[in-house]
Amino acid sequence: MAKSLNALAALLVLVGCQDQEAPAAARTAAADGSPAAAELPSEPAVPDATDPDAKARNEKIDNGVYEFAYSYPAKAARYSNLREWLDGRLEKQRGEVEKSAREDKANAEKDGYPYRPHSSETEWKVVTDLPGWLSLSAESYEYTGGAHGMSYFDTLLWDKAARKVREPTELFASSAALRDAIQKPFCDALDRERAKRRGEPVQRDNGDTFNECINPLESVVILGSKSGKGFDRLGVLVAPYAAGAYAEGSYEVTLPITPAVVRAAKPEYRGAFATGG
Repeated sequence: MAKSLNALAALLVLVGCQDQEAPAAARTAAADGSPAAAELPSEPAVPDATDPDAKARNEKIDNGVYEFAYSYPAKAARYSNLREWLDGRLEKQRGEVEKSAREDKANAEKDGYPYRPHSSETEWKVVTDLPGWLSLSAESYEYTGGAHGMSYFDTLLWDKAARKVREPTELFASSAALRDAIQKPFCDALDRERAKRRGEPVQRDNGDTFNECINPLESVVILGSKSGKGFDRLGVLVAPYAAGAYAEGSYEVTLPITPAVVRAAKPEYRGAFATGG
């Protein structure tokens, strides 16, 4: 009996140690622009510690110097390693806005010009929750005292088996391969939306920068699912100024996963996709 208890204790210690492994950071707008890629493990990884009763986090600060808001849903909070990653991002963004705001306020008081409180807001939402993956997207807004603030997007995939944060583009053989698979349908869909907002057809070759088709991989790529059987939709979130004037706002283009997109994926990830969704 003592030997059995000792063996069980050793196993629990081992599992506990493995659950403390930190996830690999990934962000579309990462500082170095090159999130580390990792292959799937050859054997199933120890499942991430999960808490089905975990609550969403909604942090808010308004102290007259800056406003800060950061939230993520309960479905993300239930994965301990993912929650730790999101909390780390929260602390980083809060530290950055506080530092910037206090420096600007000190300069305003020193030089005698009006101070405008800074602002940083980020809201993470679930795009889709599949058996092996949790896809999230975020919309953020920042204001640093200028004429207007700026919106931008972010995304991540939580690889449930490997317990890692991944970029959606990490599932593909290369950026060039994915771009070749989606460039034409993306451009056509973007132009249709541009035409609706502008009230006239888009002429790509008239020399206007905002009429040109852009590289979808320079915007934020998200993966979603309508069928629940796999990733069957790919979205491109285009921030203001990237495809049109600031007044046009942001664009969101959704494309179906086609055989060409599946072929562009790394072989080990092709099973995560489904066509015809």
